[in-house]
Amino acid sequence: MAGFRSLARQVRDPGCDTALRRYSLRKCLERFAPYGHRATWDHLCRRHGFGPEDREADPSRLVAALDELEAARTVWLAYEEEFAERRRREKHGGLRRPGGLDEWHRRIWGGNGVARCDDPAHHPAEPLPEVVGRLVAALRRGPGELCPVCAGPHIEWRGGPADEPWFGPACGDCGVLIPRAVLTPRALARTRGVVPARLASVA
Repeated sequence: MAGFRSLARQVRDPGCDTALRRYSLRKCLERFAPYGHRATWDHLCRRHGFGPEDREADPSRLVAALDELEAARTVWLAYEEEFAERRRREKHGGLRRPGGLDEWHRRIWGGNGVARCDDPAHHPAEPLPEVVGRLVAALRRGPGELCPVCAGPHIEWRGGPADEPWFGPACGDCGVLIPRAVLTPRALARTRGVVPARLASVA
């Protein structure tokens, strides 16, 4: 099975016919697709001006799409190295049990679906490296109240099996499914329609 770099070389190879270059770009999404395969493909097609089924797309557009995908992958792989180093230090220090964020990260290792969008046509319009960079910044920063990608306040709960990483809070503005660990307990409660009890004032 060809890896991401091998497939990327085929996309850039002018000796390959256009259909193979397009096919190789599509196969790259089996190795790295931040929004999930279908939504990432839709994003690349829109941003770089070729049709989802266009087998004779302009090769320069395919290469431009690959450049964007590769730049986002570089951002994510740098974070994965940082994450792996932190886990090594924690294990060395006796902390063996991973936290909630670590569990989520383990399920999307490699970056496939790191900013999953379950509607292939509803995803952020910004370049992939920018979106992945915002998510990485939120993972480093810790829990917040808003969507870590678009800063939108409209976060809702998408139902499904509790142990699956692609179910949970989702941004109604940009369509990204949000890691639970980057939202505060208050923000998570709101997504489920739970209103946190107010603390009684002390007279």
